[in-house]
Amino acid sequence: ISLASMWVSNRLKSKFKKYSALSLRNGMSGKEIAEKMLSDHGIRDVEVISVRGSLTDHYNPKNKTVNLSESVYSQRNAAAAAVAAHECGHAVQHAVGYDWLKLRSQLVPVVGIASNLSMIVIIAGLVLMQMVSFGFEIAVLGVGLFGLGTLFSFITLPVEYDASNRALAWLERKNMVSKEELAQLPRNYEDNPEKSYPLIVVFDGDYLFEVVAGNVDYYSYWDDMPEAIVVG
Repeated sequence: ISLASMWVSNRLKSKFKKYSALSLRNGMSGKEIAEKMLSDHGIRDVEVISVRGSLTDHYNPKNKTVNLSESVYSQRNAAAAAVAAHECGHAVQHAVGYDWLKLRSQLVPVVGIASNLSMIVIIAGLVLMQMVSFGFEIAVLGVGLFGLGTLFSFITLPVEYDASNRALAWLERKNMVSKEELAQLPRNYEDNPEKSYPLIVVFDGDYLFEVVAGNVDYYSYWDDMPEAIVVG
């Protein structure tokens, strides 16, 4: 389970990095995307706020807030738009009373306690097995508590899938993301927006943009070439 979680996490980070290079024609930030999606669904009582960290985005049904990480809240690219819309998908689920979201919300406190206690109970059971007859049963109880976390993961799947479908449908319907534009700005671009940079245009961007952009970023970082704006 841990290996699967690590694989999913790495894939998510890779995809986020890839689509961070896909700019939005409308120039909207993650915050503005979220507010627009909420407004289009008639949701007026949910606030969009910024939270620290990377990919720490989530929807909090208790205080009705869409929490966007620093890499999403103010950024204006396809990755930020997708993450913001996905979290708003959860807000839409909450507004319409989506059953799987209700079940997940009810299980969160129980799963939290079970996850925190599971390893302690398992270890205690293994130690007690050497001293008392019911040590094995305690260890099995710990495994059962750990199993609740696995069950929670399976319940989470339809919730996340539905939120993504809602987000994708809205993004496509509103033509928020265009696959025609790719752009990478220099690392310090926002610190010195008045500076002039050379422009590199990549043809066949679907195939070559990441290769060229990656090389430009690498060599300019080590001062082997000037910083440049790359577009595809």
